[in-house]
Amino acid sequence: MTPRQLPALACLVLVLFASGCATTRPSVVAGPNAKVKKLYWFIPDGMRADRGEFNIYRWAAEGKLPNIKRMMEEGAHGYSIPDFPSHTPINFASLLTGAHPSKHGIADGPMHALGFPLAKPSAPGFASTTKRVPPIWKTMEAAGKKIMLLSIPGSTPPEIRETTVRGRWGGWGADTFNMIFESKGKLPERRKMGRGFRLFFLDAPLTKFVDEKLELDAHGLTIKARVLDGRRMEFSLEDGRPLATLAQGQWSDWRDVELRMRNVAFPSAVKIKLIKLWPDGNFRVRVLYNNLNRLITEPGHVAETLSRGVGPMVDHADNWPPQLIFENEDKQAFLDEMRLSLDWHRRAVPFIYERFNPDVFIHDTYTSKQMLESRWWQGEIDASRKNHTAEKSAEAWKDILELYQGLDAIVGEAMKKAEAPGANKDTLVVLSSDHGVCPLHRLVHLNNLFAKKGWLKFKLDPATGEATIDWAHTKVIYLKMLHVYINPAGLAGNYQRASGPEYEKLRDEVVRAVKALKDTNGVHPLVRAVRWEDAASVYDLPQDRIGDLVLETRVKYFWYEEVDGSGRFFSTPLTSGYKQSLDARINTCMWTPFLMWGPGVKKGYELAEPISHVDQLPTFLKLMDIPAPAHVQGRVLSEALE
Repeated sequence: MTPRQLPALACLVLVLFASGCATTRPSVVAGPNAKVKKLYWFIPDGMRADRGEFNIYRWAAEGKLPNIKRMMEEGAHGYSIPDFPSHTPINFASLLTGAHPSKHGIADGPMHALGFPLAKPSAPGFASTTKRVPPIWKTMEAAGKKIMLLSIPGSTPPEIRETTVRGRWGGWGADTFNMIFESKGKLPERRKMGRGFRLFFLDAPLTKFVDEKLELDAHGLTIKARVLDGRRMEFSLEDGRPLATLAQGQWSDWRDVELRMRNVAFPSAVKIKLIKLWPDGNFRVRVLYNNLNRLITEPGHVAETLSRGVGPMVDHADNWPPQLIFENEDKQAFLDEMRLSLDWHRRAVPFIYERFNPDVFIHDTYTSKQMLESRWWQGEIDASRKNHTAEKSAEAWKDILELYQGLDAIVGEAMKKAEAPGANKDTLVVLSSDHGVCPLHRLVHLNNLFAKKGWLKFKLDPATGEATIDWAHTKVIYLKMLHVYINPAGLAGNYQRASGPEYEKLRDEVVRAVKALKDTNGVHPLVRAVRWEDAASVYDLPQDRIGDLVLETRVKYFWYEEVDGSGRFFSTPLTSGYKQSLDARINTCMWTPFLMWGPGVKKGYELAEPISHVDQLPTFLKLMDIPAPAHVQGRVLSEALE
């Protein structure tokens, strides 16, 4: 099986809980009153905007964000509130379907559906096949629109004829994510991270610890490394072809290579940075791989076209969970990647319009979320921290403004194309986001609590610190990002809801135990624990894709899944921002921007109150005179339309 055959397999495997693999499309005809024929929708992940310290509209009025300023003056603007539990997969689904989670079916990223083992996710929230209602691109394609999806979570396996470019984390194609390589001598001090070096704490490693052979292996490529003189490292391919000789802090140029996945070879490129070289020969190296290849775009040839026209892709800075947080030198590596990413996405916009001329172009970058969650910035601007200083805060704000100016420049490229000579002036340009990012102070180790209670059994790998769960003897477990699974008879096998007096007694005990958790400052992190039976009415979540309990957390506290045997219930993380399990209706740090610019939109209009994410899609469809599908739950923002 080749990576390009994965869509068919995904549809087969997920057919029990997906309708996304249907090949028939409804007949949708745009009406005669369409004021808008084209749509550019930029949805940078984690672009926080609120009326407080992240008041981007004030920044724009001050001239710091010139394109957003134009959108405010010549269009409509306001704030939009995400759906609970407030992170990426849920809210991209809500934005792109115009429906809430109970309707579109996405309740988390790594979801656990009834009838499947809990040992690994059975319903991937980032896969297109997991949504239960069709997203915007199906509606637009059925209306005869030509589509371009660039880096959109939930867009793969591809559902449209053209064009899908690197739909993030859909389990489709060859995802050549970037890597850290570090000396094995650093492993003992990293051990406490457990699975924190794996993609989403689950899959392939994001950091590899290299033995004395100094072979940097990833994506079917081996890079040979050699420490030269304690100040430089040399990098080459297995055939001896040199790649670079670097001193600490230096980047190589992009070098052409061949990568391989599941025995399928494809051309790519790598860019290497020597982040740090210790006097004892230990090292820390970052390798960027071109995030485009023919196996992760549909059609496949689009990858080469974009790579030649725009350059090797740096889709976003860092990874998730973050890897560039351990050494002071990681901060500069992150900033370098941020600039590479924002520059690539900015240059991609005019190139895509000139080469592909899409009617509907939906675009995302993950870099904004990565910065606000990382170690280096949100913590420095947080005045409630003991080590807060005005000097460090000002430096952090300077970097954050650079990020927002990069996002502003990207949307500005779309505005230029919309009003270029010869354009029909029929493009709606939209800027919004899936969620904001709140300050993070403490991790709450729920599974350590459950282990101490005797409800969870596990073993630790002494080398890596990764835990193996004894499911047969585990009665209670927390699984990201908000779910507690409970069965007094054990959680082995295919998971089904338990019932009866023993189940209710244990569930009540779990609620009491979590409620009783109290940090050293006297704060209880739990806002409320909602039983699965009530989750639809309280949070609008699908009941068959959630745990026995859904836990809402207090701002600054994050439920942490890793169990480490330490017995600690609270710890202080290196990262300083997060968004999971927070109710955006009461935490304004979760708010996002919403701006529309184009024909049919009132000029200089400010929405009086924040809207719901699900209101955005029906408003665009109204302007395009395309009937909204029956599943759409949002309202048309008629007050913002001419």
